[in-house]
Amino acid sequence: MTRNKKIGRNDPCPCGSGLKYKQCCMRKNTAPVESLAEQYLRKHKIRLKSPKDIAGIRACGELVMATFEEVKNILVPGTTTNEINTVVHEFTVKHGGIPAPLNYNGFPKSVCTSVNDVVCHGIPSDYALKDGDIVDVDITTILNGYYADCNQTFCIGTPSDEARQLVAITRESLKRGKAMAKPGNHIGDIGWAIQHYAESQGCSVVRELVGHGVGLAFHEPPEVPHFGKRGYGVKIVPGMVFTIEPMINQGARHVRTLDDHWTVVTKDGSLSAQFEQTFVITEDGCESLTPFDL
Repeated sequence: MTRNKKIGRNDPCPCGSGLKYKQCCMRKNTAPVESLAEQYLRKHKIRLKSPKDIAGIRACGELVMATFEEVKNILVPGTTTNEINTVVHEFTVKHGGIPAPLNYNGFPKSVCTSVNDVVCHGIPSDYALKDGDIVDVDITTILNGYYADCNQTFCIGTPSDEARQLVAITRESLKRGKAMAKPGNHIGDIGWAIQHYAESQGCSVVRELVGHGVGLAFHEPPEVPHFGKRGYGVKIVPGMVFTIEPMINQGARHVRTLDDHWTVVTKDGSLSAQFEQTFVITEDGCESLTPFDL
């Protein structure tokens, strides 16, 4: 039996090309082809979600939206933000979920309630909602290990024309961002669309806080800014799951954090509103896993 001879660098390539081995097949990459999921995890630390993951996040999103229906029933003048927290906590737990904010990095409540000039991360308290207030309710739930995140801004009683307009502009900003969340676009396209619209309406976009990947953890890559340039950022591909959650101020964009280390407010005391949904990128666009009308 003849032992196979090792091919030398200067030997004729066994493929029959007539070239030396070092000039032909030796130079070809014979490593296994990297999948898109492996590539995104390696390059961007983004975990593309499997059909099983998406089904789990969708089920969690359904619980989040059912929780919102319970909250809507008590959003009247005189309701305290602590009462909103109680409804969210009890309904979530009753249906097998876990309120994700509770004890997250020390956050003391099960939901964020942000009133008037509070941009985000408002801590529920004994504050009683007043006629004309706007309040953002931010619900994130864990169900069977999956996370879904959503927030909506509500008008209490009869809001001013300015408050009503701000809420409408913020809702439309999310709609504009959603339209850019599709394969082939970039993360920067989402922020560009939001910033372009909001600023055209005389409002400003908060820059210190952004959307984020979600699903297997509360916060995952990528970050999703609500401002930016077209064509910049990570390319959007099917299987990505992230939030878009524009925070739109009636006045200037600048914010500050209160001494509780959580509550973020507008520096100039102007009103701020926010809407958020959790989206999964599909083959031809995106689907909201926490849907409400836009």
